[in-house]
Amino acid sequence: MNLIERVRKTERLSSDIYLIRIESERISSSASAGQFVNIKCPGPEVYLRRPISICSIDRSEKTIDIVFQVRGKGTRLLSDIKAGDTLDILGPLGRGFTICPEHKNILVAGGGIGIFPLLQVLKDHPAERKTALLGFRNKSAVVMEDEFNKYSTDLKIATDDGSYGIQGFVTALLQNAISEDRPDMVYICGPAIMMEQCVKLLKEKDIPCEVSMEQRMGCGMGACLVCACKTRSGSDWDYSHVCKDGPVFSGDRIIFESE
Repeated sequence: MNLIERVRKTERLSSDIYLIRIESERISSSASAGQFVNIKCPGPEVYLRRPISICSIDRSEKTIDIVFQVRGKGTRLLSDIKAGDTLDILGPLGRGFTICPEHKNILVAGGGIGIFPLLQVLKDHPAERKTALLGFRNKSAVVMEDEFNKYSTDLKIATDDGSYGIQGFVTALLQNAISEDRPDMVYICGPAIMMEQCVKLLKEKDIPCEVSMEQRMGCGMGACLVCACKTRSGSDWDYSHVCKDGPVFSGDRIIFESE
């Protein structure tokens, strides 16, 4: 199989956040919201591929967008990619979000770089009401506001320092939202502590949710066993692999570190 795909567009969204638009009929035709791709970074000094969530899919244009934060050598090399370059990409990989047409009122809650896989949920879901709750450190960290506003019926943004939107955390936005109007399903991605608190709030209200987990990965296909996370199995627990069994899990299955 040819894994080489061409880059159509690159864009710097903030000081350390980059978007790459990739031409790929292979991936765009079969990918779903919440899945990821595993990318070979350019240069001989980076050996492991980098798993990056699919942010947006344009099936008519046969493209996907990935958005990532520069965190180390691999993502720094990816940030230097230009339109016309090629990338070696495995994907789509993993289990994505569940889209249920009978759900008429959905909510997505994302924190920081965890917002990216949630955009395609809003694009794909046929729900009549789609609420997006996004949290960032400060005003300079806010990205993709226009895109989320386009595909949601209600968008609220919180910043830790109050420099933009509402001062506070996504959890506060979620608590207010579910007290005013009960959603049929909630989709969550962000820092582990944020996701844990969101899941706890939703459990108290008996509202179903799905979470997208982030873990370091090696192979991206369940062979190397690097990306294990604890999940409930009946009255006991077991290890699941984020790359193969996830990255999306039902919120009530995940055992967070503080539990």
